[in-house]
This record gives sequence, C-alpha cells and structure tokens, in this order.
Amino acid sequence: MVDGPVRGRFAPTPSGFLHLGNALTALLAWLQVRQLGGDFILRVEDLDERRFHPVYADALLDDLRWLGIDWDEGPDVGGARGPYRQRDRLALYEAALAELRAQGRLYPCFCSRKQLTELAQAPHGLASEGPVYNGACRHLSAAERARRAKLKDPSWRFALPEVSVAFDDLAAGPQWFPPGTGGDFVVFRADGVFAYQLAVVVDDAAMGVTHVLRGADLLDSTPRQLHLYAALGWAPPLFAHVPLLCGADGARLAKRDQSVTLRSLRAAGATPERVTGYLAFAAGLLDHPEAVSPRELVSHFSFHRLRQPPRVAPADVENLVRA
Repeated sequence: MVDGPVRGRFAPTPSGFLHLGNALTALLAWLQVRQLGGDFILRVEDLDERRFHPVYADALLDDLRWLGIDWDEGPDVGGARGPYRQRDRLALYEAALAELRAQGRLYPCFCSRKQLTELAQAPHGLASEGPVYNGACRHLSAAERARRAKLKDPSWRFALPEVSVAFDDLAAGPQWFPPGTGGDFVVFRADGVFAYQLAVVVDDAAMGVTHVLRGADLLDSTPRQLHLYAALGWAPPLFAHVPLLCGADGARLAKRDQSVTLRSLRAAGATPERVTGYLAFAAGLLDHPEAVSPRELVSHFSFHRLRQPPRVAPADVENLVRA
C-alpha cells in the first residue's frame, strides 16, 4: 500500500533510438500510473558520457509523444522535483555518497580492469550487473589502502550487510534473496562517474517515486537498491518487474537492431495506434492486435494479464508498417 499520491516514472538511457522493448516498458509503466490516477515522470539517465548522445535524448522524447505517452514532470516540462536529467543532479549523489562514507558503509576498491575481467569468468553473477565481486579489497588495512591510493584512483564499493532481502513484486510475486546476494557493488567509479545503483535510488527517493515498473532483467539488482534505501533511511517504492520483449533469436531487443526502433517504424509508415496495439497484444492486455491509443488501454491494464511476450518476428514488423 502507498500512503500518499502515486508517482511512477520511466527512466531511459539515451544510448540509442527507442525500440519496441523500451516502448513496451514505458507503456506499461504509464498505464499503471494512469490507472492509479498518479503522476508520471520522465527522467533521462545520462550520467555516462560514453553512452549518452544528445540526438538520442531528443529523439526519445519525440518518439514517446508520438506513441501517445505523456508525462507530468520531465526535462522538457519541468516540475517540483527536478531537474530531470541525471547529469544535473550530481550534488544529490555527492550528498548520498558522503552519508554512506560517514556511516562506514563504503570502502575503496583498487582492483584493475584485468582483475575484474578475470572475475567475470566466475560461474555466479547477476544477469543485470555481471559477476559478483569477491571482496578482495574489503579488508585491506588503512596503510595498504593509503599505499594503493598513491598508485591508482579507487572505485568505491558498498559493503553488503549480512541480511537477507524480501519483498513482494507486483508482477513477479514474492521475492527472497539470501545474505550477500550480488556481492559488494560499486557506487562511485574510479573514472569519477556515479554508478547506476546509487543514482537511481537517490533519484527515485528525491522525486517521491512510489511505483517502479521496469524490465525483468533488473529484478536481481533490486536487493542492492533496497540495501541502499535502508542505509540512507528512505522508504523504497513498490517494484514491478515485467517480462521482456525478445527478438526473433530469443534474445532481448537491443538498440542496435534498427528494424525495431520506433524511429524506423515511423519512417516506414507505421501508425502509433498500430504499434500500441501490437505491444498491448504482446504483453497480454489484448486478445489480438488492434489499433488503439494508450488512453484506450488504461482500463485493460492488469498484472494478472501479463504474459511472457512473444518474439518480434520480421513478419510482425512488416504488419506494423503495412497500410
């Protein structure tokens, strides 16, 4: 239960044009919030300059509006909880990082890229976050840390407490993770970039987000974020991790597959209603694909209806652009 107004969000990374998989997640998040009568927030996650490009940031706003998804707060409309681009929110991340350091929750990690690459060969890890860190730097002495700091700028890792994590996922059901799940994780990179795990928690808490709907590939990273919420004394949102739309090869869609981006579908003549109807059918909200607007789907939204979406076949794309 949520005590207060419902606030949900979609927070894409502008590293490519929006594809059908991104659009499905955005649509479901929007439908959930609109059905609950809440406010919908668009936040651009553009911390990593190596992945960010202004062209994609502008295009994603345009593509979402074309699809029929609007937002109450965002980078182009403002709002009381802004700014809505992560690169403009660094002071908030600095404050959270300082608080975690003051609590003794963080430690410097001096592991080289080669060492971390070797760790990647380990048999256990997170689908969304890679291999579990082995804690090599966690128990270094103060003297050894000072010696290594003269040779290399460290990243900073959050030391996981020895407690389990449990929560009820609105889409995936009850979840339980044993102590240590995911291992100690980076919150501030050696290159000076704040890590996703810290930034997303700070942003959602500061923006008063009550509902987070995102892809199932991020489910296993949720315990890390819940540990951060607890450490910082913030109430976490309700989570819903929904099935991913996959390509013809069974792998989740990627932005490099230009044939399934909204930009390419628009150029080929697809209408937003046909795309929305296809996504709703793929998710299980409709019994067959039909041309509909997002507004017409609000009453159809239900987590009980969601199913593992089918693969996007070439014929599906052809049908979307066929007059």
